[in-house]
Amino acid sequence: MNVLLIGMGMVAQTHVCALRDAGNGVRLSGVLGRDPDRTSAFCAAASETVGHPVSAFTDSAAALASGPDMAILITPPDARATFADALAQAGIPTLMEKPIERTLEDASGIVATYAQAEVPLAICFQHRTRAAAQDLRTRLATGALGEIVHVDIRVPWWRDQAYYDAPGRGSYARDGGGVMINQAIHTLDLALWIAGPVARVQAQMQTSPLHHMEAEDIASALLRFASGATGVLSATTCAYPGTTESIALTTTRAQVHLSGDTLRIDWHDGATETRAPAADAGTGGGADPMAFTHAWHEAVIEDFAAALRDDRPPLAPPSDALHVHAVIHAMEQAARRGTTEEVPT
Repeated sequence: MNVLLIGMGMVAQTHVCALRDAGNGVRLSGVLGRDPDRTSAFCAAASETVGHPVSAFTDSAAALASGPDMAILITPPDARATFADALAQAGIPTLMEKPIERTLEDASGIVATYAQAEVPLAICFQHRTRAAAQDLRTRLATGALGEIVHVDIRVPWWRDQAYYDAPGRGSYARDGGGVMINQAIHTLDLALWIAGPVARVQAQMQTSPLHHMEAEDIASALLRFASGATGVLSATTCAYPGTTESIALTTTRAQVHLSGDTLRIDWHDGATETRAPAADAGTGGGADPMAFTHAWHEAVIEDFAAALRDDRPPLAPPSDALHVHAVIHAMEQAARRGTTEEVPT
């Protein structure tokens, strides 16, 4: 399956390495960028990485006409819609980096475009591929852990000012927001994937003196899940030097703590279980936002390729991405109005 990569931003090299190592017959065939010199240089380096020639494109029509079997769209959120429209019209299945767009309304529009064209779309929520997270979700589905009573979501990350000095980063015009839409969206998605949808929220969101940026670098929320469980969320890029994000579940049978890819279960009968990875894969929670393994993206790409071949839903369908975006939207409204907000459905 020939893959067209659209965009050459911060996560591009992660996708190149993931495509190099991915199975299911996927291969990077071309890259679409805006600047001819930069795109050519990127493709030359990518060709060395993957071990075969990678074509450079700066014209969208030529890139789509090259015959890709799927596309990976990694542009900033403000540049998504035009590419999404063209890909859907061309019938090219698309794996898209988060968030889908800057606002819930615009994200919903892109999802509707793909749905109307009957073209598969998936979102790169790579934390879902972590073994510990999948183990926890399976245990909950089988009822082994009982019912979820409370969910505690923590994202104590750090970004220095240089990160936000990049043009548009942390702005509403390019990114759609701050820590929630850009960083904590991954952990929030994972929590929703594990614990189910959120029905309503209360929230506070603010910009600290540690960063000069438009959107929030601190966010906190009270959550009410559709199941009746309660939850709290704390997310920031101010927590120097940055530590691993975590999700803690209080259930009727145990206390569960998921930190990165480490899972600990303290059962009410006194037994304890721990599942930890053989090596630390990083999380990108510190000053280097790319300090994490490309294996998670590799797994997402492999899953999407398999989903296309097997005609099944992908690991992270667009409906899930819209729900996590809807929760963030409700948080923004709640913080702005000082009210409890229902999560849009």
